[in-house]
Amino acid sequence: MSVSVLEKFLPENALPYLKIWFGSYPCHLKITKNRNSKLGDYRKLPDKSHQITVNGTLEPQLFFFVLTHELAHLIAFEKYGRRISPHGAEWKQTFREMLLESLTVYAEDLRPIILKFSKSPKANFMASPDLVKYFHVPKEDDEQTFIENLKKGELFEYKKEIFVIEETTKKRYLCKNIKSSRKYYFRNLAQVKKLKSEDE
Repeated sequence: MSVSVLEKFLPENALPYLKIWFGSYPCHLKITKNRNSKLGDYRKLPDKSHQITVNGTLEPQLFFFVLTHELAHLIAFEKYGRRISPHGAEWKQTFREMLLESLTVYAEDLRPIILKFSKSPKANFMASPDLVKYFHVPKEDDEQTFIENLKKGELFEYKKEIFVIEETTKKRYLCKNIKSSRKYYFRNLAQVKKLKSEDE
């Protein structure tokens, strides 16, 4: 895929950075349908070329962020060799430099979050609550909310199952499935549909 074909997925002024980062590296770039399990993926192929996939359904700024993450793998492996750890110090340093270099591509209210994240880049996007909240803020008319916005005893729906919150900690919520009575832990940033209780 030509780098210029990416333009419709990107925020304004992002393309020049990608042209520099991709350089002359042999890379197969694929835009995929939505995948709940991951936003992007990088693979070093047997023929020494590279493959990057990114979900094409992502909002432009998030698409660029994920693509930067995956490209940091490519550049780090090319620079330091294939024996480095995928998300080790070399990758973190590379990703950090790329984020800072392209900071002006992001909206002004997102830049402080990117700066904070760049100090210690995480392997998993979901490990950064600030980024998750920024890109997954429910709309005012959206029934979805973060579970951390609910209180003990409140009901919610998740994947067509109904749960009640039994215990809360800073990052995890112990919830009981109403139908099966089985208990599960939910992370504080899980997106759920709040349900009204019988007395509401």
